[in-house]
Amino acid sequence: MGAKVICLGECLMDRLFGQPDQVDNALVNWQDYPGGAPANVAVALSKLGTPASFVGCLGMDDPGEVLFNQLEQAGVRCEAIQRHLTAPTRVVLVMRDAAGDRQFVGFHLPDPTGFADAHLAVARLDEAMFAEAAFLVMGTLGLAYADTGQSMEQALTWARQQGVITVVDLNWRPAFWPDIAIAPQRIRPFIAQVDLLKLSEDEALWLFQTGDPQVILKNLPQAQAVVITAGAEGCRYATRQVHGSLPAFQVDSEDTTGAGDAFLAGLIHQLAKQGMASLEESATVEPILRYASAVGALTTMRAGAMAAQPQAREVEAFLYLNS
Repeated sequence: MGAKVICLGECLMDRLFGQPDQVDNALVNWQDYPGGAPANVAVALSKLGTPASFVGCLGMDDPGEVLFNQLEQAGVRCEAIQRHLTAPTRVVLVMRDAAGDRQFVGFHLPDPTGFADAHLAVARLDEAMFAEAAFLVMGTLGLAYADTGQSMEQALTWARQQGVITVVDLNWRPAFWPDIAIAPQRIRPFIAQVDLLKLSEDEALWLFQTGDPQVILKNLPQAQAVVITAGAEGCRYATRQVHGSLPAFQVDSEDTTGAGDAFLAGLIHQLAKQGMASLEESATVEPILRYASAVGALTTMRAGAMAAQPQAREVEAFLYLNS
């Protein structure tokens, strides 16, 4: 039986640095953590108990092996992962401040197009996967690259033909785009085709010039829901029937990397159990988003993206203690 959720896109290493050395401002302390937004969502879903498959391209190198093994160990289905013979696995350089908030610095090699995740081959995708799936989850970073962008467009077409619910997390990262100027014209028509859009407040302001999910939803005729996350300020949502906001849980944050991916996984996990009709009333939407917020909050309490994703029992205990 196939996975219930297909997560397609990048899988990479987050190289997290601490504070610079006070003497010469050098980044002397760092540690590698498996990451990449769609891969993070796949791991989080698997830990929560929703079967997930990851589709992406890794290098034939040590980081690629580590990532592949991490996904398998988390229970993610990996048979659709491609391996590139020459392009290396991407390593993203990330700075953390004292509050655990992150800033993307760049990559360990200068050319953003030269990494394996930019070369997901459409000819090697399996259309049959989509006949068995309920959800397809993607970001927009792959649209920056010809090969992966073509694969994303094909996956979206197959998903829509099969009645698969399509979900996009905007995940705007300028460093991934060789030409930032073309990003909006690549992203807008892509997200106009999806059923659910999740984005941060900064991303909403960048692409839509508003942080109001109702306004954004009106510009997306295909979408059933828009969810905007705003970190410690919580989230706002709009569906075709209802809209509102929820506060965030207050926790001691160590590292916010992967928190948005965890939130999205919690949301999809609940929608997979309750169905998209649960978006039609506040009485059902808000408990779902509260669950998603709990998954995100728990992820910030540990370092890393994949490693920090909680098990379902941890989320249930956290919600009980914070009821």
